[in-house]
Amino acid sequence: MMTELIALISNVGFPIAIALYVLTRLERTLERNTRVIHELCLKIKQK
Repeated sequence: MMTELIALISNVGFPIAIALYVLTRLERTLERNTRVIHELCLKIKQK
């Protein structure tokens, strides 16, 4: 993973590598939030 990151930075540049990192982190967070909201909706409907 680290060697791939270093190769990415040297090939496309630091700003693009950071943008890709942030986007992948954001995607995970959005998926987690979507799942929790869905679970919350199910619990609200049960009451």
